[in-house]
Amino acid sequence: MAIINPHINFNGNAEEAFNFYKSAFGGEFQRIVRFKDLSSEEFPVDESEADKIMHIALSIGYNALMGNDVPAFMGKVDENENRSKISVSAESREEADRLFQALSAGGNVEVPIDDSMWGSYFGMFRDKFGIEWMVNFEPAV
Repeated sequence: MAIINPHINFNGNAEEAFNFYKSAFGGEFQRIVRFKDLSSEEFPVDESEADKIMHIALSIGYNALMGNDVPAFMGKVDENENRSKISVSAESREEADRLFQALSAGGNVEVPIDDSMWGSYFGMFRDKFGIEWMVNFEPAV
């Protein structure tokens, strides 16, 4: 069965916020990926954004709090609204596909579900009600 985790967008202070959350909840970071970790010819990263957080996840019990810094080319996050997504962690690619197709029906796909450059199977969309979702399957390493 899938696990649902909150995902929060930040304007450059995700690392500071997640260190704060870690001090409150305890737990360990599952993963920290910086934009520079993904830099390539196909995905160039401006020096001013290199150390910003592309993905961070803090384990809290059986769940995780996830987040990222929004890159400048995507504009600033309105910190009073629209700064979070619901992240679904699927148990298999098949479950990820099924959930992605079902939840995105009638909505707007932002990132089609596919193998990501960071190693997971990932897709992102806004459903027909305007709610933002990310579906992720993390293959066993």
